[in-house]
Amino acid sequence: MKENLAAVVRKLISPSTRYEIRNASNWLRDILGRACFWRWEIARFRVQNESPYEILYIGRKKKREMAKLLIRGKPQGDSPMVDGEPEPGASNHVVVVSEMPTSGALYVPLYLSAVVPLGRSIEEITTKYDGELRRNIRKNRPRYRMVQTQLDEDIEKADREMLRPYAKARQGIHAAQFATQEVFRIAKTVGRLDLIMLEDEVVACHLGCVITRGGKRYWRTLRFGYTEAIFSDAKRLREVNSITTFMALEWAIDNGFDYYDIGLCLARPDDGLLKWKRRRGGDIDSLGNHAYMFVRLPKTGAAKFLWDTPLFAVEGKELTLHLGLPDGPSDEEVASRYHEMVFGGLHKIYLYCAKSSGEQFLETLRTRYANLQTPPIMKRIASS
Repeated sequence: MKENLAAVVRKLISPSTRYEIRNASNWLRDILGRACFWRWEIARFRVQNESPYEILYIGRKKKREMAKLLIRGKPQGDSPMVDGEPEPGASNHVVVVSEMPTSGALYVPLYLSAVVPLGRSIEEITTKYDGELRRNIRKNRPRYRMVQTQLDEDIEKADREMLRPYAKARQGIHAAQFATQEVFRIAKTVGRLDLIMLEDEVVACHLGCVITRGGKRYWRTLRFGYTEAIFSDAKRLREVNSITTFMALEWAIDNGFDYYDIGLCLARPDDGLLKWKRRRGGDIDSLGNHAYMFVRLPKTGAAKFLWDTPLFAVEGKELTLHLGLPDGPSDEEVASRYHEMVFGGLHKIYLYCAKSSGEQFLETLRTRYANLQTPPIMKRIASS
């Protein structure tokens, strides 16, 4: 009965309208969750031992680790991370991260999608890949094939042996696992589960679904999964991961989609996964993400803070990028820091500059974005 009712609803309501209804429902659920003030806490942490900036977190205790991840980024090697209650910093060096708006705060997403515009040949899309990646795809693609499965035993095994272990290995405590019944539902109804075969061996899987927004169809990667033999070997993982993503792109093109969504990643401009997806033609897109924090910049030193912690933010429905250019770094250091922070899908870029610097680098940014169909508006902000 429930399935029949769902089928009737799908026939009566257009896919784009269903998408908007889901978005509204998710937004309301998020707001209600934030409104549970009795679950809130006030906590303090720093990005690194030597950082002059104290982070004041105000929100639900269970979201504190996400706030740390947003500000600190993913741990790099032995980078120090300070927990507990540090000594209060100078008030003008406090960064407020909250689950509710504060005066002058940036509306910062926790996650973004990387979306590849289609409507062109795969050769045209991959011409912007670097030479080594194109060579690896040409060399290895013939050895792989993708096979859809709806068999219960295949779905359960893929979930148990690839999707869950890979997510845990990659994200640790931050891994957002799909419930097993949800994997079954997607694989059998609104999406598909494909096994990735390397000759006759299953080495990976891909769980995806269709999203329709504004009359445009998106093929969305929800999860990649890999066997332990693959994800525990960095070299093999690079190869299989590249081929799996390429095959999902091929499938989206062959089936007439308007966009291929490579999937969600942490919304930090310097995040390695986001850079990886950008190199594969992904433009940033909020695409229904309702996980946000509000970040109020420090009263002084915003340029230095944003140099260490660049941020995306949302204005209305548009994405913006906030970068810092403090005194001290050389031209070479600035070029290296921001070399890969060129993203399609931006509406504005704000460059917070110390003293009178910044105009020359703004011209450099304009040059880097000049080849986009709609380059972002760029604005310099003086920062003490």
